[in-house]
Order: sequence, then C-alpha cells, then structure tokens
Amino acid sequence: MPLEGIAELPLHDGHVPAWLARYMKRLARAIVAAIVELSGPEKVVEMLSDPVWFQALNNAIGMDWDSSGSTTVTLGILKEVVNKDSSLGLYIAGGKGNRARKTPDELREAAQKGLIDENTAEKATLYSRLAAKTDTVLLQDGYTLYHHTVILSIPSNRIAIVQQGMNTENRLARRYHWLEDIASKPTTIEPHKAIAALKRESSIPLDLTSRKSIEARKMVLDLPQSTSPRLLLRDIVRAHKLLITGGSTLDAWLGPHSLNQERVKLLSKYYKPQPFPPRHLEKELILIREYSPRTLEELIMIRGVGPAVIRSLALISELIYNVVVSHTDPATDHIDPFKYAYIVGGKDGVPYPFRSDYASKVIEFLENIVHEARLDEKSRQRVLDRLKRLSMLAKRS
Repeated sequence: MPLEGIAELPLHDGHVPAWLARYMKRLARAIVAAIVELSGPEKVVEMLSDPVWFQALNNAIGMDWDSSGSTTVTLGILKEVVNKDSSLGLYIAGGKGNRARKTPDELREAAQKGLIDENTAEKATLYSRLAAKTDTVLLQDGYTLYHHTVILSIPSNRIAIVQQGMNTENRLARRYHWLEDIASKPTTIEPHKAIAALKRESSIPLDLTSRKSIEARKMVLDLPQSTSPRLLLRDIVRAHKLLITGGSTLDAWLGPHSLNQERVKLLSKYYKPQPFPPRHLEKELILIREYSPRTLEELIMIRGVGPAVIRSLALISELIYNVVVSHTDPATDHIDPFKYAYIVGGKDGVPYPFRSDYASKVIEFLENIVHEARLDEKSRQRVLDRLKRLSMLAKRS
C-alpha cells in the first residue's frame, strides 16, 4: 500500500477541559456528518486511515497540533459522537489502555444490539487481533502499543484500524494506520496504509512485514515445525552466545556460512543477545508445533506467541540460514500538517488560543451544508458546487 506520514508525536499528558471537549464534539460531528452526507461513511473510514487527514481533523477540532494526545483524544471524541448517531453509518470500538483490550467485547455487544451484523463483528475482531499482534510481534520497532481503535463503515464494511505505540526512552509516540475491506483476506505483508512518524535512521527494528523479509517469514514459519523445540531452543542459546562473544567461538556450528566481525556487530545490535534467553521460549515453541500453523498470520495469532520467540526465530533464520531480514525503519517521512491548526486555534494556544466564535461559525456552516444537501437533488448540487469553489480558493491561497 502507498505510504504517507506526519511528524513524530511527542508523548503528552495534557488535559482537555470540559468546555473545550463540548466544542470538539460538535465540530467532529459536523465534519463527519458533512462527509457522510456528500461521500458516504466509507469515505470517513478511508480518510481516518490517512495520517495527514487524521492530523488535519485533529487540528480542525482544536486539539494539540503534534502531540500523542492527538490520537487518543480525537478518536475518543469520534467514538462518542458516531456511536450515538446511527444515521452516520459508522461504528467505533476500542481506545486507550483497558479500552483497547475490550475491543472484541465491544464488537460483540454491537452485534447483539443490531448495530453491526455478527459476521462483520467476527471479521472485525480478527482484523483487530491481527493488527495488534503484527505491530507488536512482526514489527518490533521499539514502540509499545497502548492505544487501539477499530473504525467500521456499516453499509460497506470498510475497516480502518488506528494504533499508537510509545517509546519511553525517547519520549515519542508513533501511529499505525490500517485500511481494508472486511471481506478481504487478512495479510501481514506491508499491511499498513501508513506509519505516522519520522523515519529514524538510528532505529534498528525487526520488520517481518517487509517484502524484503519474505524468505525469513517462510523460515520463521517452518523452523518450529521442522525442528524439535528442545533442539531449536539449544540453537537459540548458542546463537546468543555467538553474538555475545563476537563470533570468536562456535564457528564450526555455522557450517559453510562465514560470519565476519562486522556482521556479528550488526546482528548484535539487531537482536540484543542475552546470556540466558527467556525461559518461556520453549513453551511457545511447543505451542507452535502443536498448532501446526499454515501461515505466519496463523502462527502469530496463537495465544502466548510473543515478540521474544519471533525475534529468536528471525535470528536463527538470519544467522544460520543466511536469509534476509529487514532492519529498516518502516516509518515514513513526514508532511507537516501545522497549517490545519489555523482553523479554530489549538488547546495549548498553538498557533493561537482556541476561538469558540470561530468554532461556532464552522459548526453552523457545516450543519447548514448537511441540511441543504438533504432537501433535494438541486440543493445537493448547489452544495457540491459551493464546496468545489471553496476548495479551489483554498488551493490558491
């Protein structure tokens, strides 16, 4: 999928006052209602999967222009707004912390209430779990997920997943955007619509979602099923020791493969060797062997299979079998969305304090557009023509 991105998001502990939250909700509902009326709910889902548009919406409703709170607050407001109004044709589940873990329960409850059908709830739950496991296990970039939201368009069953992870060392967050049709077959090969963050050249991630890691993906799937867990664990321990000693021992174990000092140093950075790898690795390897997964997606969906076992299998694949594993940060170069903060101002006064009078005018304008578009076809066409003219003026300015 083509990628777009935005500036990295500093971790932020700010608070939204109640009076401002009320304006944000009204602005968010007016914007979403206008898009639904003119382009349908699936367009809203598609737009939310675009990090630049997402950031523009965040700025347009008065939230911080670049903080991690732009994700949690904006999605929290959208969830409250759209789930109260079934006419919008949207449903949102999940959220921050404990709410993220309750996503499957919320989807199930929505199906029970008739808001979405049971098949949609089941498939959305599958995508939800797969996205969470992918950005935790297959993509290990130093960011721990703490926010997970599913956005569904009910008529077309278009699904967007927005997740956010934090890195407590560099005090930064990054956002992961997914977009799919609910009926399509889930995949973990370059599945992101975008990863919203600056590309960090100093980063040394493990990226098994990359097409460059195709052979490694096959090896990670095959190794725990073709080798006994005890023998594989022994190889993992030896691999860690080999990297710790800088390649000065166990040369015979590698067979015909050469391992120069430069490569040892690189692999040591990527895999952070430990004298004693986690004890639970053998248990995870046994689980994989018992389940006999046919795809890497099935493998990572096994409960209990976590980052440590995938990282260990990738190490063996790269060290012994000499397959390529991508260690390039998959985040995208940023597009600065600062200009969108000039609509009604910002919560923290950037670029100027939030203006409730501006917000009221925007809300009134958008609500009038929706009202007029619903009158008749002629009125709807007038609205579209007016919006096109405004768009042209905005591009010239």
